[in-house]
Amino acid sequence: MEAALALIGEDLKNVELQFKKDLQSNVPLIRKVAEYVVSSGGKRIRPALLLLAAKLCGYHGERHVPLASVVEFIHTATLLHDDVVDNANLRRGIASANTLWGNEASVLVGDFLFSKSFSLMVADGDLRVLGVLSNATTLIAEGEVLQLVSTSDLEMTEERYVEVVRCKTAILLSAACHAGAIIGGATPEQEASLRDFGMDLGIAFQLMDDTLDYVANEDEFGKSIGHDLEEGKITLPLIHTLLRCTPAEREQIGDIVDKESLAAEDFHAVFDLVNTYGGIDYAMGKAREYIERAKTHLSTFAASPGKTALQSLADYVVTRAK
Repeated sequence: MEAALALIGEDLKNVELQFKKDLQSNVPLIRKVAEYVVSSGGKRIRPALLLLAAKLCGYHGERHVPLASVVEFIHTATLLHDDVVDNANLRRGIASANTLWGNEASVLVGDFLFSKSFSLMVADGDLRVLGVLSNATTLIAEGEVLQLVSTSDLEMTEERYVEVVRCKTAILLSAACHAGAIIGGATPEQEASLRDFGMDLGIAFQLMDDTLDYVANEDEFGKSIGHDLEEGKITLPLIHTLLRCTPAEREQIGDIVDKESLAAEDFHAVFDLVNTYGGIDYAMGKAREYIERAKTHLSTFAASPGKTALQSLADYVVTRAK
């Protein structure tokens, strides 16, 4: 991860400065909440993807930094809204914004960041970039609703789960790569390759996130372990388990998922079943498959430091612990 980001280190510093500039507001609470979330230690994978994609396509202008900032603003807005919907207490290892300022402030500041993002995209003036990023925000919202209506649904299939992941998470990574390709003047084939690279990378990223919810160290992971289960989210490790467990075990899982709040023994019961039936290994194996497929999309490009950095970033996704 560090080696990949070293290639764009100066650009990432400028993205951080751009955040501060773009967070200007006459309402102090907006700046306070937004700065808290934006500055809370995120990995900056989405802006990094835009910067690296632009570099891979030979871009030498100045538009990449503001657009990378826009992508992170969109992501931050979704985090603010997600934490309200999920009643999350932790985000990136610290108290979530809704815990500190309440749900109302979190939702409204998220709305501000979405609105600001579109204002900045319009200022950039490229209708193709605007189309890619606005389409991504629409699909993110659809993914959130699709996940909501799938809550506690033991009939959740792997295909429907991947569709939720594609909309909710992967589309923004794909859009970041696609936008970088557009401003870099890529050919249509190269644009498609980077778009598809970002999509497969994004699916793998969420697969790992959902798997870490079962196995990670909470202090390292930066959010509560088992929170997905408590929220009734049926993710791939559990989907795999539900297909293989006994009817009695399936009923036990259903009873636990339907509870308003879970006790420690509830978590352990489900975690034990997921481990027994290989749910962790299956999900991680699928994540690795998506990463390998993502890297094949880069075959359109000749060897270069930018290509190597994107490949390294892909490998990081399936080796991370947080």
